[in-house]
Amino acid sequence: MKNTWIKGFLAIVILLATFGGSVGSAGATANTVKPVMDNLSKYGLKKDVDLPVTVTAGGLSYTLEKIMIFDAKSKDAQALAKKYGYDLEGSKYFIWTKITVENKSGNTVQRNIKDLSNKWRLNFGDFSEGEAFNIMPSKLVYAENSKDALWTWVLKPGEKLSTYQGFLYSGKFNYFVIWLDNKGTSATKYIVNEKK
Repeated sequence: MKNTWIKGFLAIVILLATFGGSVGSAGATANTVKPVMDNLSKYGLKKDVDLPVTVTAGGLSYTLEKIMIFDAKSKDAQALAKKYGYDLEGSKYFIWTKITVENKSGNTVQRNIKDLSNKWRLNFGDFSEGEAFNIMPSKLVYAENSKDALWTWVLKPGEKLSTYQGFLYSGKFNYFVIWLDNKGTSATKYIVNEKK
């Protein structure tokens, strides 16, 4: 009888300890680290708008989710260049973006041999050096709608694509604006306003 009582008591203690530990764990708040969405401040750009940012023109929606600027000779830039076949020669910076584009129009929107016009552009305000321009990933040049490194793409009405895209730039960083042009309609969105 004594052994049964001790076994029962131990079972209750173990059950309470397990239950009590679970409640304590579930109630504890976890420290979550906010993901890094950009490194613009490293280049003197103070954001006026947080990412993600969406710009829409002519039924084409462009969302910039993440942007990282690297010195073209940096380890990170060289790793991406090697992986996707980017030629960074002669450029000062390599810009890596995570984007989502969505066709909300009633027509096909594309950038390929049928339509060579760039639909979006990134500008940092140094017109003497031009805007950042998207660069061809030679290892994926024939991959339409690549989710890894974008070059050619086609979106039928209602289609959406989340992907990454590389740009080259050699100018100064004065501000940051996205220009979107589609079907004769344009829109802009400043992430970093012009310095006065």
